[in-house]
Amino acid sequence: MKILCIGMNYVAHIKEFDRDFIPKSPVVFLKPDSAVLPRKNPFVIPVFSNQVDYEIEVLVKINKVGKFIDQKFAHKYYDEIGLGIDFTARDVQRQLKEKGQPWEISKGFDGSAVISEQFLPKEDFADLQNINFRLEKNGEDVQVGNTSLMIFKIDEIIAHVSQFYTLKKGDIIFTGTPSGVGPVAKGDVLQGFVENQKMIDIKVR
Repeated sequence: MKILCIGMNYVAHIKEFDRDFIPKSPVVFLKPDSAVLPRKNPFVIPVFSNQVDYEIEVLVKINKVGKFIDQKFAHKYYDEIGLGIDFTARDVQRQLKEKGQPWEISKGFDGSAVISEQFLPKEDFADLQNINFRLEKNGEDVQVGNTSLMIFKIDEIIAHVSQFYTLKKGDIIFTGTPSGVGPVAKGDVLQGFVENQKMIDIKVR
């Protein structure tokens, strides 16, 4: 299983990091399968970071092998929508970027990818580009998003990444995070929702 992630896919999120450019093509990075947080486990803040941020994202699960997928056929390569959290060691990422070095370790460390146990059939949604999703921290909304605000839509993302990576059944695509990212602390409880359905419920330790 590959975990493909899209960065800078919501304008408001780009602006909250004081960036003033919009990417012309999807920004892609990967997480290893060892980044997946085992089900029922808490998220443990790694010892090498003093600032780990949450990033809630809509997920797409690939259902068959595909390469060089035309955008008009991309909808045939997934039939389920999930929810995930892309945990980011922000201080580590910042240090690596300043040195011009790859920053995968800030995104791909063990436990950094939360994937909802449940995936919802895409037929449950009248419009995949009008899905509400949100993240609560300790009972309060911290991120609220809608897929209509994506710079690159789901089918565009699939078509783009398939030019570089063969997509296989079970691969997961993180489609980007809206504004409102922030740090976690020990004792926090994170709950993620698609529309009003709870998809994620984890504790931070």
